[in-house]
Amino acid sequence: MRDSYTVTLPEEPPALPDLHKDLRPRASMPGSLLVSTFVGLVLNKTKSSKAVQGLTGLRNLGNTCFMNSILQCLSNTKELRDYCLQNQYLRDLNNNSRMRTALMSEFAKLIQLLWTSSPNESVSPSEFKTQIQRYAPRFVGYNQQDAQEFLRFLLDGLHSEVNRVLVRPRASTDTLDHLPDDEKSRQMWRRYQEREDSRISDLFVGQLKSSLTCSECGYCSTAFDPFWDLSLPIPKKGYGEVTLMDCLRLFTKEDVLDGDEKPTCCRCKARTRCTKKFSIQKFPKILVLHLKRFSESRIRSSKLTTFVNFPLKDLDLREFASQSCNHAVYNLYAVSNHSGTTMGGHYTAYCKSPVSSEWHTFNDSRVTPMSSSHVRSSDAYLLFYELASPSSRM
Repeated sequence: MRDSYTVTLPEEPPALPDLHKDLRPRASMPGSLLVSTFVGLVLNKTKSSKAVQGLTGLRNLGNTCFMNSILQCLSNTKELRDYCLQNQYLRDLNNNSRMRTALMSEFAKLIQLLWTSSPNESVSPSEFKTQIQRYAPRFVGYNQQDAQEFLRFLLDGLHSEVNRVLVRPRASTDTLDHLPDDEKSRQMWRRYQEREDSRISDLFVGQLKSSLTCSECGYCSTAFDPFWDLSLPIPKKGYGEVTLMDCLRLFTKEDVLDGDEKPTCCRCKARTRCTKKFSIQKFPKILVLHLKRFSESRIRSSKLTTFVNFPLKDLDLREFASQSCNHAVYNLYAVSNHSGTTMGGHYTAYCKSPVSSEWHTFNDSRVTPMSSSHVRSSDAYLLFYELASPSSRM
């Protein structure tokens, strides 16, 4: 069944049980022992039963498939899952955030439910939805929303509540243009981490390099910016199929900025014709690639249904590194899919279990096994890759 903009609201599902009541340290049991006991029970339950944990569905509260799809992708992000399952997030909660830690707590509670409930059950994300719409009011109500926008708001909210930086330093006004690019990128990264530093950003944030070269004087200015995901354009080809590498090459290819797009050259002090190019300076541990299927025009919005052929294993991105890089190989573990049109569509997720390494389809309440040969489709919208060898990060 496809979601549409006009829906009959379901009855409010029962509130989620307060798992934290059972997980808080008791006087007779130290917190670290309680947490390890809880995790041990989960792992033993997984090993002793034929059914693998983490295969619990999420109820659709009325056009909330976009939310369910992203939540299942994040639930199968191993290090984020462990951060919630082992209650490590409790140490990082800070009261400086706008939401006073309610979003992270509800997110963790939901992940714990997904990994401790029976596979044939489904759980309600209603309490979590209450908190995400408090953090980002655009998600109030039951209209269909964009999954990528939801992911960005959610990660930003979670990050802010477990940010290790409690007092942010004043933004530096010192210019770094006199430094070599490698040192400039390190200084920019250090400045970023002085303000934004969490377990969430540890996993998802990379650094993008943009180079602007003046055609008049040849001066090249560089900027280094953090990114949480990369939005990739889809090339238009006659035969209707492209590769993920085609999308990445289009994203990083040199663009000419001319006419109204002319920037002001730092050296010429005038607007000149320039070339702009992106490359990846720092590869994140979790790389989220957003395929830009939706476009807006003054008349109507449209969707590209081009089949993008992407690898499930060994995606080598060294070609797109801004400097010499020994290792930038990624493996796919989750996909958020969008089927249908811009007016009425439906989101699902394909996820590879971090426990069994088997793929499953997550379609709201329904979770079913699937073959890895079916993971690629023209519905793929967000691709979740993990770095194959974390010890080799740049």
